[in-house]
Amino acid sequence: MNASEFRRRGKEMVDYVANYMEGIEGRQVYPDVEPGYLRPLIPAAAPQEPDTFEDIINDVEKIIMPGVTHWHSPYFFAYFPTASSYPAMLADMLCGAIGCIGFSWGCCLGRGSNQPIRCVQSLGAGGSLEKGLAPACKPPVPPYLEAASPACTELETVMMDWLGKMLELPKAFLNEKAGEGGGVIQGSASEATLVALLAARTKVIHRLQAASPELTQAAIMEKLVAYSSDQAHSSVERAGLIGGVKLKAIPSDGNFAMRASALQEALERDKAAGLIPFFMVATLGTTTCCSFDNLLEVGPICNKEDIWLHVDAAYAGSAFICPEFRHLLNGVEFADSFNFNPHKWLLVNFDCSAMWVKKRTDLTGAFRLDPTYLKHSHQDSGLITDYRHWQIPLGRRFRSLKMWFVFRMYGVKGLQAYIRKHVQLSHEFESLVRQDPRFEICVEVILGLVCFRLKGSNKVNEALLQRINSAKKIHLVPCHLRDKFVLRFAICSRTVESAHVQRAWEHIKELAADVLRAERE
Repeated sequence: MNASEFRRRGKEMVDYVANYMEGIEGRQVYPDVEPGYLRPLIPAAAPQEPDTFEDIINDVEKIIMPGVTHWHSPYFFAYFPTASSYPAMLADMLCGAIGCIGFSWGCCLGRGSNQPIRCVQSLGAGGSLEKGLAPACKPPVPPYLEAASPACTELETVMMDWLGKMLELPKAFLNEKAGEGGGVIQGSASEATLVALLAARTKVIHRLQAASPELTQAAIMEKLVAYSSDQAHSSVERAGLIGGVKLKAIPSDGNFAMRASALQEALERDKAAGLIPFFMVATLGTTTCCSFDNLLEVGPICNKEDIWLHVDAAYAGSAFICPEFRHLLNGVEFADSFNFNPHKWLLVNFDCSAMWVKKRTDLTGAFRLDPTYLKHSHQDSGLITDYRHWQIPLGRRFRSLKMWFVFRMYGVKGLQAYIRKHVQLSHEFESLVRQDPRFEICVEVILGLVCFRLKGSNKVNEALLQRINSAKKIHLVPCHLRDKFVLRFAICSRTVESAHVQRAWEHIKELAADVLRAERE
């Protein structure tokens, strides 16, 4: 495919995508296929000769679309939102075209103080460098590689400050004005939690070994213990497994929130047993029911006990750009790290998970490795950021382009209006549920999630959910709140309107009547 054909096919693909988004409401929200449906529909091996673009696009409709769950359908009310907007899609196209692997700031190879700099074009087979001449300059150090892209690094730094200011984060978390903190885009909240845990683990090991040099890393590791609410996401438990540390769940209160008394009790018990508390995850907007751990209570305890406090606001964090919801973030000043996903609710397509730390040296101290082929002349200048030291992978895409496009084309007011519309629709659904005496609301509705159920047994609610998802007109997922089986109704789609919520509720009521009738019979 040359540039001329790319122009033609690119326009066709944009038309296809636009038609898909405009017509998504007419597609069945949940696929009607069985596991293994796809393999018999495609060849057992890649073609020896090229296929045509027309054939590929035809196969998208014939083979791929029948197995797609349409997350952006206005009848998709499962999980949490996954963001989608046209500006972000366009930015993703540009990201793919630029194609930089943004692990560090610069892009040059110096050979001496008076020699021209040679730009690295590629790493050939076996890792050999293929070089081309670039304008001469005088690097202040011996031969070092400066790879990746200045724009990729610097735009991310600025976008994370933009977003931090939208949230009114404490200035300690921002990059500007030579502060100690800063922001970085991770691939997911799961990655952010793991990065924070590993950084906290390294920090506490260094601290304890500095005080008692005879302590081995293994001796410390076996005593480390991390904490989260019993409502925390499963990714927190996975971070503990990968990090090789104990993770304990703190019982939540009647509002499914972690409180100071329960945390303090666990800390005292574990310290008495000779364990070393070092890391705690507080969740703002839990996956189960969008509950909020009490940062103003648990934060000071973590600071007093020298425990790294990581705040996971994967879903709810987007809402904090609205002044009326900013109070939900109160207490973040006690945190060492904070994370939320613009790719959930802020119209920035996946993947884009925003993470801030108060001290960036806590991350670089845990992840910094500088083999010769990654060194460059500016790395110790204090003027630039090498994000490879802030994350688990080395390579990274130009994800900040999506933020830049979305923030500029929507503006803060447009993003706030989008959040408020979703919250309004969730309260509309809540009102409909409360008007039906057969149903109950299970937890306070704060943002865009409504947890509800039929009054009665778990069995009847399981039967209702089974009928809902078998009908495939809307899509929901459940959760357990203590011993109750609960249905979750999350406002997700960018295009969802009141009419979709009303139709979904009418559908749920009809199926509930069928379930209750069957139970009586």
